[in-house]
Amino acid sequence: MSIPSVSIWRATIPIGHNAHNHPLSLKCSFINNGSNPFLLQLHRPDHLKLCSRKGKGMVVRMGYEAGVGVMGTKLGMMSYFEPDGKVVPVTVVGFKEGNVVTQVKTEATDGYNAVQLGYRRVRDRKLTKPELGHLQKVDAIPMRHLQEFRLVSVDGFEPNQRLVFDEIFKEGDLVDVAGTTIGKGFQGGIKRHNFKRGPMTHGSKSHRALGSIGAGTTPGRVYKGKKMPGRMGGTKTKIRKLKIVKVDNDLNVVMIKGAVPGKPGNLLRITPAKIVGKNIPKN
Repeated sequence: MSIPSVSIWRATIPIGHNAHNHPLSLKCSFINNGSNPFLLQLHRPDHLKLCSRKGKGMVVRMGYEAGVGVMGTKLGMMSYFEPDGKVVPVTVVGFKEGNVVTQVKTEATDGYNAVQLGYRRVRDRKLTKPELGHLQKVDAIPMRHLQEFRLVSVDGFEPNQRLVFDEIFKEGDLVDVAGTTIGKGFQGGIKRHNFKRGPMTHGSKSHRALGSIGAGTTPGRVYKGKKMPGRMGGTKTKIRKLKIVKVDNDLNVVMIKGAVPGKPGNLLRITPAKIVGKNIPKN
């Protein structure tokens, strides 16, 4: 009795090009039994979603959240005295009307599971008709901000459901806070990248200038990503694993240890802290 020889080999399947006209492909494994090779496995991570834009293939990367979060407004910073007398610097975050579920996305309808929340009530004339129509589908109030929280499962969420902070978080929990940093405008290398300056006396002609930005003949160009003067701040930043010190339901505020991005009045996105192996799978 002869034993058929089976070999496993890999191939790459082109799926198109992205927005920058770069080719995209997916890695696959095939089983070859000598006559009819067939597909064994498609190496496509779960967090990749294929979509089309202007006729070109594009890959959109979306990360899972450790749990649903809320949006809040930064009010400022203060000192909080713990029962043992220890002084803790905290950021006070308030909540305006909102944190209402405006859409529940599922794999069947949208290709992935996510919960969309709305925050900060505004007048009807502040929104466009498409924005108002999207909110009126679920009978929600007009809200300025809409953000999505991608989850593994969206069971238990319904449209026009209001989320309460103290039902999701409690004192002592660790959270990730994301927001837009304070814009500093166009700044030099010393302020933007902590460069050292040259001597200010003894005939030096180099004070706060950047200096050399690369060699001449080889490579004859400036490397991409070179730290140089430019616009500083005004970018989205996430501060991870901050501790919730106090939840005040009477004042409708929460105190978070440490500093968070932005100035008072800035929009913040508060989510459970991602801890690999605990609430985020290792793979």
